[in-house]
Amino acid sequence: MSTQKYDNYLLESLVNGNEAGIKDIYKKVYPKVFTYVRTHDGTEHDAKDVMQKALLQLSVRAQAKDFAITSSFEGYFFTTCKNVWRREVKIHKSRVTNSTVIDLVHEEREIALAAYEQEKWELFQQKLEEISENCRKILQFFFNKIPYSKIADTLGYATENTVRQRIFKCKSKLKEAIQTDSRYNELKEL
Repeated sequence: MSTQKYDNYLLESLVNGNEAGIKDIYKKVYPKVFTYVRTHDGTEHDAKDVMQKALLQLSVRAQAKDFAITSSFEGYFFTTCKNVWRREVKIHKSRVTNSTVIDLVHEEREIALAAYEQEKWELFQQKLEEISENCRKILQFFFNKIPYSKIADTLGYATENTVRQRIFKCKSKLKEAIQTDSRYNELKEL
């Protein structure tokens, strides 16, 4: 089965509740989710919880008629899981630091927030693909926290200062591309 067909199979399995396909999703993605959650102060229980919430969130989103995954299913789903865990950590921190406020998070609200975050991520990814290849490379190094000296060596820039200037220009181009997209104002208003 081709990669695209397999990705479609996984997504359809999720939407239709196909047990074999959902097991495939677990086999493919759960080990990465478990590792990610554990390295970010979570437990095995947290990782399982993240998988469940991400599966629910994606199944709800996938039922929209204009929904499409432009990357691999595995990459998209793993990003969804990371976003779910980040939100969990953020909610937990706000509960710990303010014990007088009890924040009851409803499942519908959580799904809506997750969908919102995913739309922002998709807009970012699409606009990253639209800028020049050189800018894309340098920003990917920057986002992965590669030292400026290594970026300069790898991409052939004379100095770290040149790398800083180039990153600034590329970030500006990316920001402009995002802000001129009609979806940006819609997402900003939510």
